[in-house]
Amino acid sequence: MTAISTVTTQLIELTAYGDAANFELVTRTLPPLAAGAVRVRQHVAGVNYVDVYQRVGRYPLPLPAVLGVEGSGVITAVGAGVDASRVGQRVAWSATNGSYAEVVDVAAERAIALPDKVSFEQGGAGLLRSMTGYLLLNHYGRLQPGQTVLVHAAAGGLGLVLTQWAKAMGARVIGTVSSDEKAALARSRGLDHAINYREQDFVAAVRDYTGGGGADIVVDGIGGAHFLRSIEATRSGGMAITIGSISGEGAPAEALVAAQLRGVLMERPSILSFIKDLAQYRLATAAAMTRLEAGLIIDIAGRLPLAQVAAAHRLLEAGAAQGALLLEMN
Repeated sequence: MTAISTVTTQLIELTAYGDAANFELVTRTLPPLAAGAVRVRQHVAGVNYVDVYQRVGRYPLPLPAVLGVEGSGVITAVGAGVDASRVGQRVAWSATNGSYAEVVDVAAERAIALPDKVSFEQGGAGLLRSMTGYLLLNHYGRLQPGQTVLVHAAAGGLGLVLTQWAKAMGARVIGTVSSDEKAALARSRGLDHAINYREQDFVAAVRDYTGGGGADIVVDGIGGAHFLRSIEATRSGGMAITIGSISGEGAPAEALVAAQLRGVLMERPSILSFIKDLAQYRLATAAAMTRLEAGLIIDIAGRLPLAQVAAAHRLLEAGAAQGALLLEMN
């Protein structure tokens, strides 16, 4: 085990559920490094919508809590049972909370070596999104060349990754956006057809584009009544996937009946639940790193200091982030 002295870190604690104003920047002393763990001095932490769900109490955690489910940095120390040669290794990690901090302790098996071609930014903002791409399009969707995918919020952090991932698999990709600017960004990442949902009925547009059949796979992070419309936009025998609830609601109770009537498979996967299993985590991270090394682009919408985490959350909730948001460490 690497000998280490007392280590302190600045981190962000959530002190109460609700508004982003409940975040507090504090300094804490880390406990002794546990066996099987590595200590990572972070370069960046990714900000994801699951962090918002945790902050408002939809996915409750014991308080005070340190949010953030992915980050990247350099291993500075290892616990008992971990190869000492890993000190100095560039890594990214995901699947546990705590990335809103300058220094974090992570299970060694969850700290994934970054290839030389993958930067701290791409790893820290891209691991979870890339694993989600694998989960939705490979594991569940089993996407085939020539099939059609509908991605909602195609210019968002996940939408841009899903677009590139699906195109790399030989699919056609339709995306909903809210502006011409967002449509242009999504097209620059391979989007075949953009639908401005403020000006067009996306169900009618998808059916028109697909000759009346609908998309083979639809990915919906909005939830509520919007997901019912996503089912309408899915072809019979296709798959409608709900992965979030930006609207404030999950999939409504009538979604199952609507899917059955249309002959649509309905899935509600959780990437964090999926990758709790170490074998699945390894499969997903291997796929993610392969795509990142091959040139998958993680668009960075903004870089903010750790202390400005509240501003990052507000940008995310306002839908103002065209790409991923990062917290940078000192």
